[in-house]
Amino acid sequence: MRKAVLLGLAALAGIGAASPAPRANWNNTVAVTPAGTHVLGNPAAKVKLVEYVSYTCPHCAHFEREGESALRVGYVAPGKVSVEVRNYVRDPIDMAAALLTNCGDPKRFFLRHTAFLRSQDRWLATMQNAGQLQRQRWQTADFKARMRFIATDFGFYAIAASRGVNRAAADVCLADEAKARRLAEGTRAGEALGVRGTPSFLIDGNLLSGTHDWQALELQLQARL
Repeated sequence: MRKAVLLGLAALAGIGAASPAPRANWNNTVAVTPAGTHVLGNPAAKVKLVEYVSYTCPHCAHFEREGESALRVGYVAPGKVSVEVRNYVRDPIDMAAALLTNCGDPKRFFLRHTAFLRSQDRWLATMQNAGQLQRQRWQTADFKARMRFIATDFGFYAIAASRGVNRAAADVCLADEAKARRLAEGTRAGEALGVRGTPSFLIDGNLLSGTHDWQALELQLQARL
């Protein structure tokens, strides 16, 4: 009788019982592909999502505000969906932003990616309000100077610094013409797959026709899970 009572008390206290294993949050897992792009989430996820993103595209910033949190919390965190971001570079400003999001610790790529998109409304006004001379220096100087002019005029240095990339490191990345060529090649590869605008999405390698916002994308994800 005494033994039974002790066992009952031990069970109530949790003595000798194994604690449930904590659930993994796959938002903490980032891998770099051979092409240099970044993948967030479970590498064995049932659904593999690719996002083609341009930092100067207002629709991409809208998707970031509307859908990224829901995507990462509801689908990436539990390991059901992995997300690969591929840059779709449209102009020199876009290139400077892409060079800086791809600069520094790969594990912090998605933090930099989010920072540039979430602040787009503020810095995009610079492009819209720029005078002719200012626009010329973004277009006609040598590559290194153009990227630095853009980073200065658009406040990109401050955005990068807020995510752990200091001015010296940013300047090295902005001068990386080899990486710029890889980003341009990635854009052409997207075009070869049929990408004509951003944001665009692939699931398991297949381009989703007519899917450019969170509402349409979530339906596609749910249909595959």
